[in-house]
Amino acid sequence: MQWEPVIGLEVHVELNTQTKLFSSALNHFGDEPNTNISNVCTGQPGSLPVLNKEAVHKAVLFGCAVGAEIATYSRFDRKSYFYPDSPRNFQITQFAHPIVKGGHLIADVEGVPKKFTIDRAHLEDDAGMLKHFSGFAGVDYNRAGVPLIEIVSTPCIFSIKEAIAYAMGLKAVLQYLDVSDCNMEEGSLRIDANISVRPKGSSELRPKIEIKNINSFNYMGLALESEFKRQVAAYARDPDFKVIESTYRFDPETKRTILMRLKESSDDYRYFLEPDLPPLILEEEYIDAIRQTLPELPYDREKRYLETYGLAHETALILVNEKALADFFDVGLKTCSNAKSLANWIVVEFAGRYKESGKNLWSSGILPTHVASLVNKIDSGEITGKIAKKVADLMVSAPGKDPSLIIEENPNFKPMDDVAQIEAIIDQVLIENRQSVEDFLAGKEKAFGFLIGQVMKATEGKAPPPLVNQLLKQKLKCA
Repeated sequence: MQWEPVIGLEVHVELNTQTKLFSSALNHFGDEPNTNISNVCTGQPGSLPVLNKEAVHKAVLFGCAVGAEIATYSRFDRKSYFYPDSPRNFQITQFAHPIVKGGHLIADVEGVPKKFTIDRAHLEDDAGMLKHFSGFAGVDYNRAGVPLIEIVSTPCIFSIKEAIAYAMGLKAVLQYLDVSDCNMEEGSLRIDANISVRPKGSSELRPKIEIKNINSFNYMGLALESEFKRQVAAYARDPDFKVIESTYRFDPETKRTILMRLKESSDDYRYFLEPDLPPLILEEEYIDAIRQTLPELPYDREKRYLETYGLAHETALILVNEKALADFFDVGLKTCSNAKSLANWIVVEFAGRYKESGKNLWSSGILPTHVASLVNKIDSGEITGKIAKKVADLMVSAPGKDPSLIIEENPNFKPMDDVAQIEAIIDQVLIENRQSVEDFLAGKEKAFGFLIGQVMKATEGKAPPPLVNQLLKQKLKCA
């Protein structure tokens, strides 16, 4: 408890352009190995890069969204390294003059907003992918040349919860801008985490460790926790201990960080100006035109949900952090006035029904208007909440089917509307639960809730709760 982590994140985001950053080869995940390639992708002698205009647009759009300075002059550099997945033996990146400078992101950490500072974001191309088999290894160059923006935070993150909140907030912004699908399982968003530790209250920045290629928020949390404990333990054993800046990876099985290699310096990469690309010059009018196209961003949407609809903070955050889910909710709101109930059915009831299958509501085939209709039927008293849950089960098994049709096809889903029948059941419940009646008459309010529950149980959830409440109160006054 006497130590705190100092964390900076480098987030690598694959842009969802149609073609690669410097060639006309297709940018598409999941195709047969080495089919989406060109002379540029494979580093053939004499091949020349040509910059993708769409990638520049998406980088500028991101910079505008985080309030950054968009450089009217930026340029590309060569970063030399020698791995089998890098066919040219260098990467084309923006080292000295990035396209995006500064910026910030606001994200909630346990319900409290925090402003995180971004240092820079730059364009670069991705490497290929090594694939290991039982007796040999191969290289798939389909990913070589895919456009990336690398978003580098300042070391402004001082807890693992803050790191996860920042990363999730960043992912949401990228999805709202539609610059990337941010699919971490497919590698569209990968995180390198830099971490050092220091005594609480100190402002020093000690030597750091970089944890490479983290592909889930859960693993990032576990990796940072492991590395934090490792460094703290080392300082505890020896106050004069010095961290040697190194690159680590996270092993999900042992839940520990494992040394890969000592950290390279910028000199090791032998950066120099990319001779085959001219400087990138942007006009202010071009930048302003892109800025005017910004959509409603996650933090603004969250504020709207809280202030306009009164949603619980946790519910609003769940919706906002997945753009497709928030879009689903907004469409449902067009035909449903009960925002709180609609949100609850989306993030609790339906999400719970898809949890084990790994599927999600927005791609299930269930229409937002159908969920809204289900909520409206509860509010109007056409069905009870208990019946609605059974209807929801059938909506999941038959996606796209209107709840009105499901109710029409199932007579048992129609609520009891015979007042005399409900009164008779209430009378029987009062006879069988005399002690609860006496408790209520003695001032114990919980007894009333118990009696309501017994009536609903006896009616199999078909009796309208408001009617049950009214009739029960009338009978207890006469008891």
